[in-house]
Amino acid sequence: MTRPRKAIVLLSGGLDSATCLAIARDRGFQAVALSFRYGQRHQVELAAAERVAKAMGADSHRVVDIDLRAFGGSALTADIAVPKNRPDSEMAAGIPVTYVPARNTIFLSFALALAEVEEAGDIFIGVNAIDYSGYPDCRPAYVEAFQRMANLATRAAVEQGRRLSIHTPLITLSKAEIIRTGLALGVDYGLTISCYDPSPGGIPCGGCDSCRLRQKGFAEAGLADPALVG
Repeated sequence: MTRPRKAIVLLSGGLDSATCLAIARDRGFQAVALSFRYGQRHQVELAAAERVAKAMGADSHRVVDIDLRAFGGSALTADIAVPKNRPDSEMAAGIPVTYVPARNTIFLSFALALAEVEEAGDIFIGVNAIDYSGYPDCRPAYVEAFQRMANLATRAAVEQGRRLSIHTPLITLSKAEIIRTGLALGVDYGLTISCYDPSPGGIPCGGCDSCRLRQKGFAEAGLADPALVG
């Protein structure tokens, strides 16, 4: 019997990464979910990641501690206010203060190390270049460059010929398209949280860029956000 291929899936607990996990499972991958406690102000997302990993049938779920507060430089890892209720034109212009320096590079580097140990040839990451907040590490050119580097940097690739593929199935989808895709695959978005500045009890602020983009996606899909119902 052929063993299913194994993939590392970066899982934040938000809408996009939950959809990404569902896609990996639908494509037949045995998913190892990987989350990070990196000093983010919205650590409630880790409880959401655990819920999603269980609900979507991840084979295992690892949480790695790395404290990016040591560097700061972001509203998510330093004492900097999270922008609220910005107009769409402002959200579409420039890189916001919620950008965490080198975050996806750091996360993908950990995923690469885990992939080599787990003998996984695939990594899934829910980056998006359409409905996003201008982060430079969400663009196709960045992901392609990291994949090239990864296949120069590991024993698995250099000595064993086991090349790594980085999958970005959401990269050209609108938020509404992502939601429709996830719902078709059975994602319960009521388990997820997307907010950058939630209450200690995990209530979304409703005004940060991430909340606004989520609201826009559900509105354009003609659906109510289950995380806000009830």
